[in-house]
Amino acid sequence: MAGSARRPQGVVTRGTTNPNRLRRVDNWIVDACGDALRTAEDPLVVDLGYGATPVTAVELRARLAAAVRADVRVVGLEIDPVRVAAAQPAADPPWLAFARGGFELAGLRPALVRAFNVLRQYDEGEVAGAWATMTGALAPGGRLVEGTCDELGRLGAWVLLDADGPRSLTLAAKLATLEGPAQFAERLPKALIHRNVPGEPVHALLTALGAAWRSAAPFAPYGPRQRWLRTVTAVREAGWPVLDRPADWRHGRLTLPWDAVAPR
Repeated sequence: MAGSARRPQGVVTRGTTNPNRLRRVDNWIVDACGDALRTAEDPLVVDLGYGATPVTAVELRARLAAAVRADVRVVGLEIDPVRVAAAQPAADPPWLAFARGGFELAGLRPALVRAFNVLRQYDEGEVAGAWATMTGALAPGGRLVEGTCDELGRLGAWVLLDADGPRSLTLAAKLATLEGPAQFAERLPKALIHRNVPGEPVHALLTALGAAWRSAAPFAPYGPRQRWLRTVTAVREAGWPVLDRPADWRHGRLTLPWDAVAPR
């Protein structure tokens, strides 16, 4: 593998994972990044920090192959050589492989990187450097999706980045189990999780979502989807620059430009 002699950059994470934990971000990647993968000269995808088992990398390859292009290749990277060895029975070369690597991406030049529940375990001051290292290794036009989710994948948040830096923030939830937008606070990406305080844009966003959610309580009898649709409609009407469409909202998603939530 190209660059395999490079020293991996980063530290070993806890490695917690579960089947279908990342299906929400995977489905969003299909919708939001599918065109970039379809037009990529080399449809190489890196799953960085896949964890103690390779299940989410296996699922990512299957979802992208079915919905985007059949020749997509996924390489799962882990710093821990024990995890790399344990994943080998799941490999299906050339479509799915596992290797040792970190933020330097093992010398690969992928069209897309998914790095989930990795930076959560780092200090906030380390985020910008990790982002720069990963985006600097992308192929031209490549994308990085970095974020966090809960253990079952019912609640998550992620940042989309390209070579120029962060572009957007997405919040996503299983609406049937969403008690309110305040739940997103504990799953914000590392760049934002400590910024949920008065005076910061992401705090203002969650405050606005919470107020809209409470105002939409009369729609609760019609189901959580209708309540969420009314909530997002209200924050958009209040001036928040919502990027996605009602079809996305119906899946429990909300995307805003990074400038609207970036730390001050």
